[in-house]
Amino acid sequence: MFRKVSTPVLLLLPALVVLAAVVLLPLLLSLYSSFTPFRLTRPASLWVWAGFRNYERILSDWVFWSAFLRTIVLLTIALNLEMLLGLGLALLVNKATRGKRALRTIMMFPMMFSPVLVGFQFKFMFNDNVGLVNNALQSLGLTDQAIPWLIDGNLALFAIVVAEVWSSTSVFAILILAGLLAMPQEPVEAAKVDGCTAWQTFRYVTLPFIMPFAYIAMTIRSLDIARAYDIVKIMTDGGPARRTELIWTLVGRTAYSDAQMGLANAMAYVSILLSILFTVYFFRKLAAARTQIGAEW
Repeated sequence: MFRKVSTPVLLLLPALVVLAAVVLLPLLLSLYSSFTPFRLTRPASLWVWAGFRNYERILSDWVFWSAFLRTIVLLTIALNLEMLLGLGLALLVNKATRGKRALRTIMMFPMMFSPVLVGFQFKFMFNDNVGLVNNALQSLGLTDQAIPWLIDGNLALFAIVVAEVWSSTSVFAILILAGLLAMPQEPVEAAKVDGCTAWQTFRYVTLPFIMPFAYIAMTIRSLDIARAYDIVKIMTDGGPARRTELIWTLVGRTAYSDAQMGLANAMAYVSILLSILFTVYFFRKLAAARTQIGAEW
C-alpha cells in the first residue's frame, strides 16, 4: 500500500499525524462539546446533545456582550496608540545618524518579556500602596493621596491599556521601520524638488508606502488583543466587579471556575469568529494599500 504513496507524502505523514492529534482532534472535540451541557463536575454530560442552547444563551447574556464590547474598546484604543507611538519611534530611529542597530535592539526589549511577567510588573507599578506610579505622582506633588489604579474600574482598564501598549508598541515600530528602510528614495527626492513641504512628503509619499506594514502589525496585534488573557488575569483577574472582564478571561472563568466547559467552548468559538472578521478586515485594507502603491509607484 505504501508503494503507491509518493515519497513527499510519506515524509510529511508523521507531521500530519502529530498535527491532527495535537490540533485537529482537540478542535473537533471542543466544537462538539459546545453543543452539549458539558460540565467538568459531570463528565457524563459530554454525551448529552443540547443543540444550539449554549449559543442561544450567549446571544442573550449581557455579561458576555459586556466583555465583548470591553474587548473591542481595548482593541481600538490599544491599536491606535500602538500605531501612533510605533510610527513615531520608527521615524525617530530612521532619522538617527548613529546607533541605529542599538536602537533597534532596545526597541525589541518589551517583546522579549512574557505577558505574565508584564502583568506582574505593571501590577506592582500601579499598586495603590507601594506602586511606582503613585510614589512618583506624590513625590512630584501632583496628588496628595494614593490613586486606586487597580480598584477603580475605569482606572484599572486604563492600567491594562498602558501595559498592553508598552509591551507591544515595538511590533508596530519594527514593522514600520522595515517599511521605511525598504522605501526607495527617488519619490521623496522628487517631492522635494516639486516644492512639497515635509508634512506633504510624509502624508502623500511616505505614509502610503508604509501603510501595508502597519496593516500587517494591526492584523497581528488585533489577534493578540482579541485573545488577551495573561496580562488581565494577573493585573485584575477581570475585576473589580467584572469591570475589566474580557472575552477570554470570561471564557476561562466559565470553564474552570464555574466548570461549564460546554458553554465556555461556545463562547470561545464566537470569539474566534469575531477574530476572523477582524483579520479579514485588516487583510482587505492591506490589499487595498498594496494596490494603491502599485498604482502610484
